Amino acid sequence: MKNLIDHVKGKKVVFITTKNIDYIRNSQELNILKENADKVDRIYSKSKSYPIRILQVWLKILFTGFKKYDTVFVGFSPQLILPVWWWKFKNNKVVIDFFISVYDTMAFDRKKVSPKSVAGKFCKWIDCKTIKHAGHIICDTKAHGKYFSSEFGADRNTIEVLYIVADEKIYYKRPQIKKKEDVDKYVVVYFGSILPLQGIDVIVNAAAKLKEREDIKFYIIGPVKDEKLTDNVVNIEWLSQNELAEYIAMADLCLAGHFNGNNNKANRTIPGKAYIYELMGRPMILGDNPATHELFEEDGKHFFVEMSNPQALADRIVQCADESAGKTVSKTGRQEN
Repeated sequence: MKNLIDHVKGKKVVFITTKNIDYIRNSQELNILKENADKVDRIYSKSKSYPIRILQVWLKILFTGFKKYDTVFVGFSPQLILPVWWWKFKNNKVVIDFFISVYDTMAFDRKKVSPKSVAGKFCKWIDCKTIKHAGHIICDTKAHGKYFSSEFGADRNTIEVLYIVADEKIYYKRPQIKKKEDVDKYVVVYFGSILPLQGIDVIVNAAAKLKEREDIKFYIIGPVKDEKLTDNVVNIEWLSQNELAEYIAMADLCLAGHFNGNNNKANRTIPGKAYIYELMGRPMILGDNPATHELFEEDGKHFFVEMSNPQALADRIVQCADESAGKTVSKTGRQEN
């Protein structure tokens, strides 16, 4: 993180984002700026409509003079700012958080466009144009940094990894208190927005393989719609962050992933939920890929499985459950970590 600090230390900085200002990545970066910069101004929108947010941010950029700033920091998403407004920042040091690639997301992750189509080439052009006008690039993993360099021509010397942090005001270690009906169960928790790279089908199939294990119960938190769930799975479509933290706290084991091994982005990404589980001190299963090994190694709380392999995931869950069978749980459902 030294390079980022060099660009903002004692400087006048303006932070631009099209995402809600309290988004965890924005908060993380703003905290760094506030701790190091001489002055930090923000350009953002409070609108709940994303198109309106973009329009309002654009209007603010149009009517802002940037000569008074040393550094322009563009958070989520620089592809919506730099290709249009790069000329406004010609005299500034430009730092961007290249958190996601439009091309990678649309063409390979969500498969909305073909890579060779006009739309696919346009998505790649947007990414390349954004990187071209950035003097310093922040990304979330070393694996992503290598990809951005090879695919979009980003200068490796300008790329810096800034790992995500979870909100410690919400996600913190606490005693494990299970529901009364789960006192004698080994509770496995997964949450997510059910994006393709997460591999929800792998999780559901692994749970189905364990349907005869009456001692193992799954909680899947997220909008699961296209998967048939077995009786050992409880699906909760949505929880507030505080409620989610309570479910994670009662888990014996958490599933982090990503588990879709056929998705290249999944191989370059550390799931945001892994940072949350880590902050809360919960044991987790991660997809075995280069990105997850940047921060975690196999030990008593971190377990790796082959991606896209439901049987491997099921086997690992059984191993963890059997190894913990000696734990005692009080009648109140309270178990100290």
